[in-house]
Amino acid sequence: QQPLPGGLYVIPTPIGNLQDITLRAADTLRRVHLLLAEDTRHTRKLLNFLGIRNVELMSCHEHNEKLRLSRVLQRLEAGEPVGLVSDAGMPGISDPGAVVIAAAVAAGVNVVALPGPCAFVTALVGSGLATDAFSFVGFLPPKSGARRRVLDSLAAVPGTLIMYAPPHGLAAVLADCVAVLGPSRRCCVAREISKLHEEYFR
Repeated sequence: QQPLPGGLYVIPTPIGNLQDITLRAADTLRRVHLLLAEDTRHTRKLLNFLGIRNVELMSCHEHNEKLRLSRVLQRLEAGEPVGLVSDAGMPGISDPGAVVIAAAVAAGVNVVALPGPCAFVTALVGSGLATDAFSFVGFLPPKSGARRRVLDSLAAVPGTLIMYAPPHGLAAVLADCVAVLGPSRRCCVAREISKLHEEYFR
């Protein structure tokens, strides 16, 4: 097998069922020299599932991502293949990774983003809501006042709005959505996507 060319490989990982890993993602995980992981313990479970034992792991999360840049760029500029994963889904989408990706692009390093699992895309398709136009806004602010201001700025945006919400704060988020966007707007809540207890509330 040919060595993996140097560059930063952005590798999406399963959002629930470990069998959702793609063949290309599994192959890339086996071949990178260094793997940046949001939580090395979580990633180790996936690697064990795939029978991968010899990859070098380095933690890279929201609290240390900028501190890792010099070491990571040094490895990338030396021509090594470096992988980047988050705990679930696509790195950089409401997860760590965007800082490393932007730095690699700025340094002229080849960045290869592999296709694969992404929670909000899966939720959108399964929701039954319009998919021809949509806006993903990630997590809304935790406080109601700030959250309502953001929702107000989105009220006139055409298409489906997609947002993430923590389970413990879901009721408050939904209440603000009704107050700002109106009670007649169609809504779907998706939880445990790709897991045993997956549910859609429409």
